[in-house]
Amino acid sequence: LNLVPFRGEIVGIDALSRTLFGKAPHGLDEREAAVAAALVRAPNARAALVAQRACGVLREMHRPAPVDCDALDLFTTAALQRRAFEASEGIAPHFARQLMRQVSSTATGQGAGQGALPGPLRSTLSAPLQRVAVQSLTQHLRELRGRNVEDGAIVVLDNGTGEVLAWVGSSGAMSQAGEVDGVLALRQPGSTLKPFLYGQAFAEKRLTAASLIEDSPAHIPTAGGLYIPQNYDRQFKGWVSARTALAASLNVPAVRTLVMVSPDAFFTQLRALGLPLRESGGYYGYSLALGSAEVPLLDLANAYRALAIGGLASGVAPLQTATAVRTAGRRQAAPASDAANAALAPRRVLDAGAAFIVGDVLSDGNARARTFGTDSVLATRFWSAVKTGTSKDMRDNWAVGWSQRYTVGVWVGNASGAAMHDVSGTSGAAPIWSEVMGWLHRATPSRAPRAPQGLVQAAVRFGTQGGQDGWLESARQEWFLPGTQQHLFAVDAVAFGAGEPSATGTTAPPRGTAAQSQVAAMPGERAAAARILGPAPGTIVALDPDIPPERQRLQFVAAAGAGAALRWRLDGKVVAQGARWAWLPWPGRHRMELIDARGQVLDTVQVEVRGAGVRAGQP
Repeated sequence: LNLVPFRGEIVGIDALSRTLFGKAPHGLDEREAAVAAALVRAPNARAALVAQRACGVLREMHRPAPVDCDALDLFTTAALQRRAFEASEGIAPHFARQLMRQVSSTATGQGAGQGALPGPLRSTLSAPLQRVAVQSLTQHLRELRGRNVEDGAIVVLDNGTGEVLAWVGSSGAMSQAGEVDGVLALRQPGSTLKPFLYGQAFAEKRLTAASLIEDSPAHIPTAGGLYIPQNYDRQFKGWVSARTALAASLNVPAVRTLVMVSPDAFFTQLRALGLPLRESGGYYGYSLALGSAEVPLLDLANAYRALAIGGLASGVAPLQTATAVRTAGRRQAAPASDAANAALAPRRVLDAGAAFIVGDVLSDGNARARTFGTDSVLATRFWSAVKTGTSKDMRDNWAVGWSQRYTVGVWVGNASGAAMHDVSGTSGAAPIWSEVMGWLHRATPSRAPRAPQGLVQAAVRFGTQGGQDGWLESARQEWFLPGTQQHLFAVDAVAFGAGEPSATGTTAPPRGTAAQSQVAAMPGERAAAARILGPAPGTIVALDPDIPPERQRLQFVAAAGAGAALRWRLDGKVVAQGARWAWLPWPGRHRMELIDARGQVLDTVQVEVRGAGVRAGQP
């Protein structure tokens, strides 16, 4: 078997195993071994014939148990299309191919691959960093294999020059799609777009980092029905500052902020940052605040680099400025086209003060602790600012952030688009981001940036939450754009009544406020009739994949006369009692009934839960 010739120049079962399956022969499972055995007789046969023979092998092994030959056909086709990257391709095959395509295209002006190369090329990649990035990605993806994760990508940029220092396009042999370049693939970015939204709101002086945003149920009318964003933990926190909302990645305040800014204006801002959004602000709607558009990792990381350098955007430079030719024994930079020079020229896309404040927020471990805790993998021993994100149904997982010198972007998921199993921002991409960033600063300090001229720092304090004991947030020093500073942030009064919506169209009061506690006794309301105050009938909620599902709860709230004995019945089963219940949801359509002690139905709502969820042992 060690001398059996296989496809191409592959000789021996060991070479075949490592080329097609990325492992030694002793590690092959039954399906892989059957395909290898089928190839011995006809190494160059069509995939369908190889699959047919492999199926016969498995049937002989498993008589009389059935064998799924259709699935084996797909598996065999994918395996035979795959090839391991040869040693000559080095440690950055995806980057090398992109470099060759662009240099060739630039040389001819006729499209990729049409012209002769100008000579030897010298890229901006750092070989030691590239090896560390490849190793980190491979190691962490192995740890996540049990959660249906097999692909990932990493890009590292120099903040000052835009040079690409590392470009890992895939996990290589670990992936069923190792040839796909994850650095350039379009994927949904999740919460990683929030920093740009808040930065725009700061720059337009709609908000400050200390401004209070209402974190309460929001029912926003759209063309497709009500849009009802939910937070990571399914809890509503009342009034929070913009600093807390961004650092803790709260979804409802982000959507309320987009209502202020408008989807069209935010879309324009994202395009200015270099994100290649295909549609329009109106097409994405308010879900754009939560990353419903698709962007490549390279462009997303470069947009974060714009935040790192004070709101200046420019193109990355892995190609034109990285190419070199040898003339008379000397290396000189290859001439770049006028278009390339224009792309690399910095341009102002965000106020420098607003960019600084966003970075200050994303580096604030105390503000982040509300969601991620104080001992998070996002915390580094040096100054850094970072944001995680996870797309719908856990299909994409991100960690993007910067230090004084570098911007690092990491994507984890599946090139096929398959959902991961219970992988959050802090368990998927963030450990890789932390490891790569830590290696970059193993001997190099990273200091917090200096505040731009004119930015004001002032002491601020906060009022109480709806008359309750304790302050909304602790007093602190806060940064302000000139003319926006103030010292006290409080909610003077909260009015609530039928037909009196908040800024986002919701008629529900902030949770925990005095207005809510009095809602059942307000004039004109049926105070004596027990009913469900929230959620509204027909509510559609989407589980946030950035949060562990077991921590996500949907609040059911009822109003009734004093002393009323209320019970909650979910899908025909009594699950709780009292006027309030926090339900751990799972996907599907559900019917919630409010009943009295005799089992009489007092009110009913139907809700639909979308996304991945974990059904706990207790409701």
